[in-house]
This record gives sequence, C-alpha cells and structure tokens, in this order.
Amino acid sequence: MSIKLTIYALILLGLSLSGLARQLFYDRTHYSEVFQENRNYRLFLPPEYENSGKSYPVIYYFHGHSDRYTLERYDKGTDTVPKIVNYIAGHDVIVVAVDGYVAEHYTGFYGGSPWDIRLEGGNYDFGAYFVELLSHIDNTYRTLTGRRHRATSGLSMGGFMSLYLSARYPQLIGSASSFNPGPEFYVGDKGRRVLWRPKDHVSSHQHTWVRLIRASGDYISQYHEETREVYARAHKVRFEYRQDEFHKHAATSIGETFDFHMRAFSDPTLNNVPVSWSYASPCREFDVWGYHIEAPGEKKGIVYLEKAIQGGLRVSTRVWAPDGPPLRKRQITITTAPVYTAGQTYTLVDHNLLTGETRRRKVTADSEGRIQFSVDGSGHQLSFVGPGTGSQPPVLLPLTAKDKLYLPAQRDLALPIRIYNPRGEAMTEVKLVLSSEYPTVEILKGTYVIDRIEPASFVDVSEHLKTRFTSGAGYFAPTRLKLHMTYDGWHETSENLDVAIIPEVIPAPAAVEVLDGRTAKLRVFRQAGNQGGGSSIDTEVTEGEGNGNGVLEPGEEATIWVKMVQGMDPFDKNNWYRCKVRTESRWITEVADIQEQKQLEWTSAKYRTNLIRLSPDAPSGTQIPLLLENETWSYDFTPDVRYGTEKLYQAFQFHTHHLHRLELKVP
Repeated sequence: MSIKLTIYALILLGLSLSGLARQLFYDRTHYSEVFQENRNYRLFLPPEYENSGKSYPVIYYFHGHSDRYTLERYDKGTDTVPKIVNYIAGHDVIVVAVDGYVAEHYTGFYGGSPWDIRLEGGNYDFGAYFVELLSHIDNTYRTLTGRRHRATSGLSMGGFMSLYLSARYPQLIGSASSFNPGPEFYVGDKGRRVLWRPKDHVSSHQHTWVRLIRASGDYISQYHEETREVYARAHKVRFEYRQDEFHKHAATSIGETFDFHMRAFSDPTLNNVPVSWSYASPCREFDVWGYHIEAPGEKKGIVYLEKAIQGGLRVSTRVWAPDGPPLRKRQITITTAPVYTAGQTYTLVDHNLLTGETRRRKVTADSEGRIQFSVDGSGHQLSFVGPGTGSQPPVLLPLTAKDKLYLPAQRDLALPIRIYNPRGEAMTEVKLVLSSEYPTVEILKGTYVIDRIEPASFVDVSEHLKTRFTSGAGYFAPTRLKLHMTYDGWHETSENLDVAIIPEVIPAPAAVEVLDGRTAKLRVFRQAGNQGGGSSIDTEVTEGEGNGNGVLEPGEEATIWVKMVQGMDPFDKNNWYRCKVRTESRWITEVADIQEQKQLEWTSAKYRTNLIRLSPDAPSGTQIPLLLENETWSYDFTPDVRYGTEKLYQAFQFHTHHLHRLELKVP
C-alpha cells in the first residue's frame, strides 16, 4: 500500500475508533434553476459541525480538466480528498467541491472539458450558477455569509475559475487561490465570448486576497510565471506566491493554502465596501459593488469601470483585452449604488476621452439615492457635482488608447501627461513630481506646478515632464514611473505609469510577406509530439482584403508574415510566422485580433496576431515605422532532471517573443 493510501486509511480508522461515526464527506445534490436540473457537489464538514451550533466560513473548490466534484479522477482519490479531509479535521471551515460537468463536453478523460469556457460555448453560465450555489449552501448549512468568509480555490481549469469568478464577483468573494491555473479561456454571453486572461484584469482583484501556487515541474510553468509577475506588480492586491518542488501538474500545499484563506477570514477590512474600485466584464448585464450595468448588443467586447468613487468614475470599452480598440457604438447604462442624497439633483460632468469634448447634464438621485445615466463605449471620464460628492482629486487622463505606452530608448521623451479637473470649480497649485525606482530610467524634468486647472478641463504638461530610457536586447522591458500629485494644499495622490521600453537593437526580418487579399504558400513549423521534435510543412494561406499585389495600399487590409531563420524549437528553421503589428501611426488601425491554437500545446493559450488596415487617407510617400512581433514555441523535455524525488512527468511548453523592424512606405 502506498504512503498516501496508508495515511488515508489511518484517517478512516482513526475516525471510526474515536466513536465519532461521522462521514468524511457528503455527496449532495440540489436543483439548479440556471441548469434546470439537479447538480452535484461534495461537502466537507468540520468534525464538530453537528454539535457546535457555530457558523463557518466556506472554501469553494473547483476541479480541473476531466475531473468532477469527487476530485478523484487525477489521483484516484488518494491525494486531494485526504488532504482536504485532514485539514477540516483540525480547522473550523466548510469546503464545497463544485461540479463543472457539462455532458456534451465530456467525451473521455482527455475530452472532459468542464466549466463551459470554450469559444463556441455559453450555453451554461457557471458564474450565475455559482451565485445560485452560494445561496443554496448559505440557506442549507450554518455558514458565515459575508464576502470576508467566502473563498475560492482550484486546480488548472478550476484554478482559472477561482481567479475568474472571484474577479467577476468581488463583492461576494474575499480571497482566491489557484493551483497551476490554466492561463486563459473564453467567457461571457453566448455569441459574444471573449478571451479572458486573469493577468489582463488584475484590477478587479484590488480588494481580494489572492494566492498563486506553482509546481516546479508543471508543464505550463511559464504561464504561471507570467501571471505571477503581473500580480506581484499590482501593489493594491494582497498577493502571495508559492512554488513547490513537484514533478507534475497537481494541487500541492493544500493545507498551507487553506491556512492563507483562514487568515483572510480573520481580516475585518474585507467586510468593507471599498471607497475606490475598478472592474471589467464582458457580459451584457452585471452587478458589482452595488452598481448595476447594462451593455446590450451582439458585438463582443469588455466594459471597464475604473477608479470608481462617490465623486465619479471612468467608463471605457475594448473589443479585446488588453489593447483592443473601443466599442464606440456600445450603449452602457449605469445605475449607481445608493450613495447619493435621495431626490437631490447633481451635475454629471462627462469628458469624452476620444473627442476631448466635455458636456454637462443634470441627473437626479432616486428615492434610494441611486443615479442612472447612459454613455457610449468611446471612453468617458465622469464626475458628479452636488451634495456629498466631496473634493475629487485631480485625474491623470489615459496616456494612450492602447494598454500601455511603448517607448523608444536613448531619446529625450516628453510623456503625454494630461491632468484633468473633475470638479465644478477650478483647481489651483497642483504640484506634480515624476519619479522611478528603475535604474534604466533617467528623469530629465521631474517637477512641475500647475497654477490653475479650470473646472472640467485638463492641462497638458508633457513638455514639463521628460524622461530618457535605456534598454537591452530582446523583448519589451517593463518599466514603471510614479506620478505624485499634491493638491488643495496638502492632499496627496499618486499614479503608476507602466510603460514598455523598445529594445535598442531590433533586427530586420529575414523576409516579409504582405497578404492583402492574396494567397501565398508558406513553410510553417509543426510540432511532432508532446516530447519534442517537429518539421516544416507547406501551407496555403489566403488573408487580407485588397488587390493582392503584396503591397499594403490605402484602404486595404492585410496580415504581415515574417520568416524566422531559427525559432525556439531546435527543429524550427526557416519557417514563416504571422505577426502582431505595432505602431503609433494614426494611419494604421487594428481590424481584428487573430487567435489561434498554439499547435500541440495542452493549454487554452492562443497565438495572437492581428489584421491591420491602412487608412484610405494615408498620404502617398508617408513612411510608417512598424514593429512586427511574433511568437515561437517548443516542448522542452529533460528526462534526466528530477523535481523532488521524481523525474519530469511531461515536457514543459515554452514560448518566446521576437521583434523585427519594418518601414512601410505608402504607395
């Protein structure tokens, strides 16, 4: 008998001999209105539950690919279940294992796709079901019902669900943990699902405790590291990280992770509704922190509510995250939380981020103190002027329409900083101090005082705050600056400015193909199997829209491909890759985010490139500098390396990014 089985047997024997005669867990069902059927869950109750009369916090655990609520498919019940049983034997907490089963998605172990998070999915909203399950558990068992006392946890696809649902319902969940999470899946309403990566939406977790656990030998470790890096830089998130020496994809250190949740259950600040919050959702209708939002329409996209306070908020949209264009025609109706004076009239100041225009209109709080208003999806900085709104701080307007600035090195740069006054009266003596802890940043001009900002207006201070960056080779270097603002004499606020520095040395591509409605035969790399190897094959590709002469002309749409002399894989030589085109030129727009499976990778992570359009008004002879970014990947298998006492179980799936320069001349 294995050590794990022995421990499990001893737990069973110990409970029997103690005379408690209690079950280790209970497999229960409840009727779901969302699914219109009975749904299963496994319930783990602490030993004293029947007699204590106490109420308990709850951890909701989400299983991984092909598993079920029994948590037994990965390890035949010899690891995860005994660890949970052992933990609750000594701690006052309830654990509920949720069932992600969708019958038509379970065609076998490697075909068991839970949680309905495929692109073509959306028939089953596990978010709505999760809220329903919370209600059932709270109404059936003695639970502590505040968000502080609710947690999510999970492995792999369940680890993704733990991060996604806690971000979707921050007002319901106080802490979230994730064991080796899947990096990205599709969420949202049927017909308008979007690719969702937790690392793109960290701001939704600003008031949540978050813990990421990675096994050192996990095959998708690079994705975990990329997720960890973003959370580690999000200082408003209470974040913890652990790496366990283990040879495969599994839930490790369960007891220590549940200890993390127990600490969160003891944090009284999680009882509070935050004074300021941010949030993102791809859904047509959603609720968050007492606000109700409706964003109807058939085109998929994401609605962002940023830095929401009683005095106002920013509302914007993106067709895709993190850097897609806005959904300009999307109509968004917002009903605020009841934080205003009932029956009082307020001035809604609306600064359009796209046009730069500012408009004012009167709105009246209803009998509950809620205000309802509508805006389109082009992007709006909104503020309320009236009873109780207080003195809002100055606002840093977005530096770019993209997710961040991509800046060159070794140049004196004026940062596009604009400071907006959201109030109904002028601001005076606003002091700005720009700084950075990065050694690659030189602040050339770092201090400036704005004498006066008129109400609902902004001041462009770009010429007064200048920087210079140093970069190395390879990929974009993440860099952070801080803008500190002093206003009203002594009040202070600060903003982080995250920028990406372009490498100084970027090679030209070995060769380039522009597909503007034409067909090309290109050699591409195809992996042979999940332990490495591969070869080149000829592939016929037809993309873009134009006259097909291989030259991007005004009004045409195209994809751009580059030839790589050597990709990441040893066998990937002289093959072609479609690129993501990056440029600051106003003559180039992104038409589509192209998402493809990364060949044999066992993840949902997509190879993302784009389709671009050259404006019909682009002047002939204009030189447009382009950065072409592509990705290559490889299975890396080192059978002679051990993780703990075990050999590597399955090959790592690695990927790397490449940059190339190209100068486009308008014909």
